[in-house]
Amino acid sequence: MARAISLIEDETPGAAALIRDIFPHTGRTYLIGVTGPPGAGKSTLVDRLIAESRKAGDTLGVIAVDPTSPFTGGAILGDRVRMQAHAQDADVFIRSMATRGHMGGLARATSDAALVLDAAGKSVVIIETVGVGQDEVDIVRTADVSIVVLVPGTGDDVQALKAGIMEIADIFVVNKSDRDGADRMVTSIESNLALQIFAEGEWRPPILKTEATTGVGVPELWDTIRRFRAHSEGARERRLRARNEYRLRDLLTHRFMEHIEKEMLGPVEFEKLLTRIAAREIDPYTAASDILSKVMARKS
Repeated sequence: MARAISLIEDETPGAAALIRDIFPHTGRTYLIGVTGPPGAGKSTLVDRLIAESRKAGDTLGVIAVDPTSPFTGGAILGDRVRMQAHAQDADVFIRSMATRGHMGGLARATSDAALVLDAAGKSVVIIETVGVGQDEVDIVRTADVSIVVLVPGTGDDVQALKAGIMEIADIFVVNKSDRDGADRMVTSIESNLALQIFAEGEWRPPILKTEATTGVGVPELWDTIRRFRAHSEGARERRLRARNEYRLRDLLTHRFMEHIEKEMLGPVEFEKLLTRIAAREIDPYTAASDILSKVMARKS
């Protein structure tokens, strides 16, 4: 599993062939996404969820995504340090993964890494996002259930409840609930949810309070995940289709840009084009149209 994920991360020539081989053997794993701002205690909470999942007899894969430095390109990959209690468990596989500059809270290879764990027979895969803030919404296009972890005492509650992060949550968790302001944060989330209209029978995101360091509230969170899974079983096929559509579009965009930079223009010509845009000799829209015209001309 480790070697397969490394092949995918490094985008080696054999990575696509690997995915082609394993893809027919995937689609059985339940993907749990855990997101939220830095310092919310996501890694500790995931560690506790691993324990609950193992009690239920699940085999686990965990992908912990860490930010990449925009200056050095390096990443600490330290999330799994908090999950060392499960390091000797053969049925738990934990992998840290750097974003490598990819936006949205996940690494580009996260979805394919989850496929590897799926094909390897892991019944549950937990994906912990990088924790970059309010635009970290890629997880909703990747996971079967999205858990948004918030923490009291970090400033303006409204700031934490921006539209993007509110709309992706299937379950809200107010972690470190022993802190002052936890009840106020629950009330703020509840007030925000009250402005939304839920159809009859539609899942309304519950709000749970946890203390990940002590395990308080974690069994209730695991039970809520199971209830959501049962509730949304009928819609899983639609969610899986949307996930595959997003992945296909992302791959097409990535492959198209690679083709443009390597085959159509080459790095030198591409850099010249960027210089012309910076010098205001040409606007980005015209530059894009010119590139597309070259692609169509070569196709014909």
